[in-house]
Amino acid sequence: MRIALLGGTGDIGEGLTLRLARGTDHELVVGSRSVEKAEDAVEAYAQRLGEAATAELSSASNPTAAADADVVIACVPPYHLSDTVEAVADELGDAVLVSPAVGISRDEDGFHYNRPPHGSVAEVAADAAPEGTPVVGAFQNLAAGALSDLDHELGFDVVVTGDDGAAKATVMELIGELDGLRALDGGPLANSAEVEAITPLLINLAAENDGLADLGVSFH
Repeated sequence: MRIALLGGTGDIGEGLTLRLARGTDHELVVGSRSVEKAEDAVEAYAQRLGEAATAELSSASNPTAAADADVVIACVPPYHLSDTVEAVADELGDAVLVSPAVGISRDEDGFHYNRPPHGSVAEVAADAAPEGTPVVGAFQNLAAGALSDLDHELGFDVVVTGDDGAAKATVMELIGELDGLRALDGGPLANSAEVEAITPLLINLAAENDGLADLGVSFH
């Protein structure tokens, strides 16, 4: 399977790329608006992984990365999401578009969920995507630091939302290939806001309590 990670040079892109490159045998393409930045990131990731790498890693511009991909993960901040999806719209084809982004604001009291008018960031991605492109919300509650630290044992659940059953199944199967992650079906895409809203709570808990850095969720 070909997996494109748009904005794969950022924090969440780095973490997901490293975990996928160590735990799967898929073709991973790290995308960026700057090809040079993508190339530098892939070189750094390959050096970190060394002989532990199990996947094929390459770099490209975001549109080239998305071309012929089976899964496209938009690893960009919410304020760049619409522009990024629209820039690759002609290349998405039958790919599943995955949105891990969360809108967060901060004030003197801490971090808060910044819910967009569309209802959720995942629904922003769906609005920007071409008609017929299945959009799935996933990975919103995972700490980038935990993902990037390959010595960190995850033990987290990933809630997956979407309106296309086959698309959700594809993403849930992919999550199941990664050690320490369990995929849970969160229902339709309209439920994404409830998932995204957990993230600022996790950040606040990590900030206020010792020993809770890189916190995640696990449902029992």
